Amino acid sequence: MRIDDALIWAQFALVNSDSALLDAQVLLAFVLQKETVYLLTWPEEDLAVAQKEQFEALILQRINGVPVAHLTGIREFWSLPLKVNNSTLIPRPDTEVLVEAALNIVAADAKILDLGTGTGAIILALASELPNASCTGIDFSDKAVNLAKENAQQLNIKNVQFKQSNWFENITGQFDLIVSNPPYIDKQDDHLKQGDLRFEPLSALVSEQEGLADIQLIAQQAPQYLAGGGFLLIEHGYKQAVAVSDILHNLHYQQIKTIKDYGGNDRVTVALFNHSKQNEA
Repeated sequence: MRIDDALIWAQFALVNSDSALLDAQVLLAFVLQKETVYLLTWPEEDLAVAQKEQFEALILQRINGVPVAHLTGIREFWSLPLKVNNSTLIPRPDTEVLVEAALNIVAADAKILDLGTGTGAIILALASELPNASCTGIDFSDKAVNLAKENAQQLNIKNVQFKQSNWFENITGQFDLIVSNPPYIDKQDDHLKQGDLRFEPLSALVSEQEGLADIQLIAQQAPQYLAGGGFLLIEHGYKQAVAVSDILHNLHYQQIKTIKDYGGNDRVTVALFNHSKQNEA
């Protein structure tokens, strides 16, 4: 089977996927251990029998809903190739909005904490851009912590450490910036039965109080760990911006602002906590 024929076959097989061609290209490039541009450059090249069989097996798993990132074990985020598995969320492109927002407000030598780090995507992106920053990522899951450590080692990023902690439980010291992509989906949300979410850990997706419980807890406890004039950045659901802003306002945060993702949806809310201003209040 030629490369172009394999892609045509896979597209038809993945007819129910919104990204059939892209899925097919990524999986075939993975099988061939080539960049996707190779598929366009050498469409007439033949697959070996073993390559054809591996590709067909991967397409079958994709038809059954297994995420492409789980099939390849890799997802790119902020141009960083990250190892992924089913113990963490698969990094989403829209989360890069949080990284952009953080880079716009933080100093080059800042102390940064990432709550619920998962693969380490957010904190590794920040650490790669801010080599003089001191970066820490925490996660409740030991498996996630180990995966994040693997990614840091693979990427040779030295200014980051990872530890196990249930939110702030094992955290000491203060930070200039705290970032988080916490669980924020309501347990009744039908999206949990669709797409890649079916294969990701519910503990990293679902939160009580209509998805706001963990955000509320983080916002309440963060001031104890924020240096004077420190910022909190939280990713949330596209319908939660008002609720998150209200939580932050009621806890005396200032300069509250919501940022839209690449699809134009409310996605990240940033706020400053100034201890002196709170004392004045």
